[in-house]
Amino acid sequence: MRTPFSLKNHTAKIGLLLLGIAITSCNALKRVEDDELLLTKNTIYADGEKVTSEDAQSLIFQKPNSALLGYPLRLHLYNLAKKDPDSSYQAWLHKNDKREERLNNLLSKKQVARLGESFMVKGYSEWLKQIGEAPVIIDTSRTRKSLERLKAFYGGKGYFNANATYELDSSKRKQRAAIDYQLTLGDPFIIDSFSKKISSPAVDSIYQLNAKNSLVKRGRQFNIADFNNERERLTNIFRNTGIYGFQESSISYEILRDTTKASDDQKLDVEMSIQDLRKRDENTVTTSKYYVHRFKKVNIYADYLFDTNEDSLQSIDYNNYTIYYKGKLRYKPKALTDAIFIKKDSIYRELDRIRTYRQIANLNTFKYPNIDFIVDSTQSKIDANIYLSARPKYSLQLDTDVTHSNIQYAGLAFSSSLVTRNVFGGAETLSLSARGSVGLLSDASLSDEKYVTEIGGDINLNFPRLWLPFISTNKIIPYYMLPQTKISIGTSFQKNIGLDKNALNTIYGYNWSPTETKRHNIELINIQYVRNLNQDRFYNVYNNSFDRLNNIALDAFESDPTVSEFFEEDNLQLSIPDGTKGFTEAVLEEGRFNLSPDNFSDVRSLEERRVRLTENNLIFAGNYTFTKNNKQGITDNEFYQFRMKIESAGALLSALKNVIPFSQNDNGKNLVFGVPYSEYFKTEFDYIKHWDLARSNVIAFRSFFGLAVPYGNSDNVPFVRSYFAGGSNDNRAWNAYSLGPGTTENLNDFNEANLKLAFNLEYRFPIAGDIKGALFADAGNIWNVFDDVENPEATFNNLSSFGDIALGTGFGLRYDFTYFVFRLDTGFKTYNPAEEPAKRWFRDYNFGNAVFNIGINYPF
Repeated sequence: MRTPFSLKNHTAKIGLLLLGIAITSCNALKRVEDDELLLTKNTIYADGEKVTSEDAQSLIFQKPNSALLGYPLRLHLYNLAKKDPDSSYQAWLHKNDKREERLNNLLSKKQVARLGESFMVKGYSEWLKQIGEAPVIIDTSRTRKSLERLKAFYGGKGYFNANATYELDSSKRKQRAAIDYQLTLGDPFIIDSFSKKISSPAVDSIYQLNAKNSLVKRGRQFNIADFNNERERLTNIFRNTGIYGFQESSISYEILRDTTKASDDQKLDVEMSIQDLRKRDENTVTTSKYYVHRFKKVNIYADYLFDTNEDSLQSIDYNNYTIYYKGKLRYKPKALTDAIFIKKDSIYRELDRIRTYRQIANLNTFKYPNIDFIVDSTQSKIDANIYLSARPKYSLQLDTDVTHSNIQYAGLAFSSSLVTRNVFGGAETLSLSARGSVGLLSDASLSDEKYVTEIGGDINLNFPRLWLPFISTNKIIPYYMLPQTKISIGTSFQKNIGLDKNALNTIYGYNWSPTETKRHNIELINIQYVRNLNQDRFYNVYNNSFDRLNNIALDAFESDPTVSEFFEEDNLQLSIPDGTKGFTEAVLEEGRFNLSPDNFSDVRSLEERRVRLTENNLIFAGNYTFTKNNKQGITDNEFYQFRMKIESAGALLSALKNVIPFSQNDNGKNLVFGVPYSEYFKTEFDYIKHWDLARSNVIAFRSFFGLAVPYGNSDNVPFVRSYFAGGSNDNRAWNAYSLGPGTTENLNDFNEANLKLAFNLEYRFPIAGDIKGALFADAGNIWNVFDDVENPEATFNNLSSFGDIALGTGFGLRYDFTYFVFRLDTGFKTYNPAEEPAKRWFRDYNFGNAVFNIGINYPF
């Protein structure tokens, strides 16, 4: 029987109603005096056109209080604070005379005052003021300063005779006003002629070779940004064509016109001057010509300590470098010189100095180097001294963690790693790591024992170059691209976790970065071998699969009681593993029980899935990944990232099948070490874009497409190479592995497929202090395609399958700890393709069916 009103079912609505009442009851003018105006909006107009440029908006001194979806939350938080918390404390004491008398007997007045300062009222008020925002009261003196800034801004664009005024619009709401900044620009000034005056002949010669790309040219509108960019361009050219120590301040421009007088002639004459090098001593300033410098000698000090007596050092000459060392040289000379881009008899280039710093850091053997240049008396020769300070030969790291999962109530995990540097004398790095965990088993049906354990280890060897025996790769991929070779082997052993897997992984690959934004990664060999030790435990682990099979057996039992031979003795439930195995064989191989077509199809798909997830896997693959990321530092909120990955598995082995006589299993699959190797082709595209909307408001977008196609020796893609949907970094309205494939819903415990589409859109905004907020929409799904899955609800069939794309929306709270962000997101199922078509929209759009996700850092 349904009651007219259920408090339980309307809790969320009541909470939202109370929140709305609390918000609308706040008074934004609480701290605004009668003769003051609260600033609500700034608008800039240039020649009648509205200006939305962030550069122009940033010049205004006073900005309205920040708003969250149009609501000034921080202003209202500030208004909630007590104006004078000390007086509140005194009022509280007067209302409690006995308490005041008791306090006065125990404490002096000064002590009582100190106690009042620490009283909760004041602490709460100060906290509200700290996270809140004081009302922005219009100050006309600051408004006039903003006008001057705007005039200067447009003056820098050539509008020297611009006029600026402002108007206050206070007619719309009481004690509130918006400010309109009006600028009349007029005609811009144009560069009519350009001349130069260069003192140093060497600089003049270099300039002539690069003048055609000048940003300051005749006929262009005057723009101060062009002059600044041209100064930077020329400085970069001079410093990379031999002019050591070139000063950007040597370049200056002179405007040969009185721009303060109005005239119909809007033309300018510009003269560029490049002066000589200026040196400042204690009392005098001297000048000297700039010269093209060449390196006379390059010295490398290996394992250098600044208190080292250089007379005690030994030295060797190698490839036009002199290497100094003490005792015994621990590094191969070639390993040191390959990291140095400064060469004897070459001209000075700032780029070579920067590349030397980067490559030495890439060796992971030395601390940040010190490079010293000494110019001789002729002002044309340089001695370069490169001081290298070694990192510790060995370093050890230990980590521990407390864990919890659906397999274990509580667990303790540990890991340790030992790093050895300069293993073979060529700045190679060897890393040995071990990890392990032990926990209390949460489900007694999974094992007779109480504990779960996992141990593993890895060996990683990194070379700071592309290592190919007997082949030189430096001309193909130079050292300034920071090439690395990675060789790794790892293994892990699980007990009472799933099917108890033993795994072995081996990788041999290369990576390099041709620019700061681009990165290439090639894994020539990526081998993964997975062995399942307890295959009979499948139906203990995958409960959804067991429930489906057991329900089919119960349906069959109603018409054929002989099904009971597969049940446990005490109840109508298939025994594991004998009952599940016997019932499946009776249905599929013996044709017993006369099941419906749907039930027969389900038994067949369950058996196919059981075989797939319990069989051992051998993946012999290679892949290539290209990444481009133009993000400039952690504070950059206007960037994009693109990643493309291509992977092929099993192709090489299949190419050898005519040479090597592989053995085969009953299904005709080729075996390597008794295991059918996987054969598939996989490709992925991932694109991320961030837009900075100013004032820490950001829109972030991500799109992902992934497809893995099995062929040849495989009918499906291995579980470890397939895709899943849902989770804190995917569609946050569904738990991980619970979305899809297609229109199915929680078909298996871990739902996966070989085709994935995902789209994420997120609006991020500040709330108060280090507390951030987000509104998001996540769309996507997974499907089976080109494999052995025949369920039409789980497969991608045609364009109509795009209707299976699920949509989740929600909100999130984040706390910024500077070095990382703690994230809590709440997702609601907005469009659920697993429901009937008429019930897909907003069916579970409530807090009772919401999914809560905890994560570290942003999802993308």
